[in-house]
Amino acid sequence: MRHTHRNRAALLAAALLATVLPAGTAAAHASSGPPGGHGDRDCVRTRHPLDDRGRQVVEIARKAQRDLKLKAVLLRVTDGDREVVTDALGESMTGVPAEPDMHFRAGSVAFAHIGTTLLRLVEQGRVDLDATVEPWLPEVPRAKEITLRMLANNTSGLHDYVTDPKFGAELTAAPFRAWTPDELLAFPFSHDFWYDPGTNWSYSHANYLLLERALERITGQRIDRLVEEQVTGPLGLRNTRNGFTPEIPRPALHAFTSDRGLYEESTFWNPSWTTGPGAVITSTVCDMARSARGIGSGELISRRSYRTLLDPGTVGLGVPTAKCPADICLKQTEAKHFGLGVIVAGTWLLQNPSFSGYAAIQAYLPSKRLSLAVSTTKTADTPEGNTAEVVAERIAAALAPEYPLSP
Repeated sequence: MRHTHRNRAALLAAALLATVLPAGTAAAHASSGPPGGHGDRDCVRTRHPLDDRGRQVVEIARKAQRDLKLKAVLLRVTDGDREVVTDALGESMTGVPAEPDMHFRAGSVAFAHIGTTLLRLVEQGRVDLDATVEPWLPEVPRAKEITLRMLANNTSGLHDYVTDPKFGAELTAAPFRAWTPDELLAFPFSHDFWYDPGTNWSYSHANYLLLERALERITGQRIDRLVEEQVTGPLGLRNTRNGFTPEIPRPALHAFTSDRGLYEESTFWNPSWTTGPGAVITSTVCDMARSARGIGSGELISRRSYRTLLDPGTVGLGVPTAKCPADICLKQTEAKHFGLGVIVAGTWLLQNPSFSGYAAIQAYLPSKRLSLAVSTTKTADTPEGNTAEVVAERIAAALAPEYPLSP
């Protein structure tokens, strides 16, 4: 997610596996948090002497910081329950060193949590994955044909408002604007569907915005409370939080971007456009490494549900048509496809948010029980793209060379 049409298109390509992938004021700087500015005293630099793998990871991160001209790199790598290394390089802002416990916007990581929440609700008999959304979302065009599965696996056919040029122009002009779900949905609802629901694949932020609304109406719970009950609470993600304002808990990792043509601070740009209220999250690298393992291993769901997580019917879809161009209906292969809220890249499971100057990735390799979490921020000279992915790819190449990470 980015603030220029070119950058949004680049992000979409990355998020969809073509390389698959939510009004700040000065007062927002006084974000809530414990005195002393520390958000998680357990999320600190590895203090004991590093082993060979830990030293190798830090060296890779330092080189990547130089190569990519990054302002900050936060990272955590774990092997099963064991920490390999936790570290932070660079600065949050001038004169303020980056620290591992700093909070940042985690965007589509929320979709991984919502996908697993949906599967748990199915197991509990509270929802049917293939039920149409008409009873709960009668306002949605073709609601009699769209199922919960289609929203969760991006096969509804709805346009993505993030890549709509009209939306992009409004967002670029007013990055502090607070968006409502109905304002966002007006963009995809103004277009014909790319294809008949369930017959093809294309990424759309509208799908998860609608899935969140449906789950709230089905369960009678706010989406943030529902996800906390079903996923973030059981996984112990104490520092992964929804925000209803642009505030970020202290200590905050500050972000900067050139998305609007000049290098400027973007920390408190309003993220309300990224998804629905209650699912706009911030996190830390320690929580994201735990999230990567919990979601990627299927810790909270049955084996049957885990198979659905890995392939909810998307493999083989993504076929360009006369109505849906190749850069929208992207091919979903066994090697690279969108699962249920996660990206399957080879044998890795991941999510890779990138918007408003923040870039991050959480990734899990089941065969090695290896978890990676990386967050990066930019200088004026940082290249385009999700630089956290680049750092994670290099770390994966060193620790698991036989299993390349290619988001």
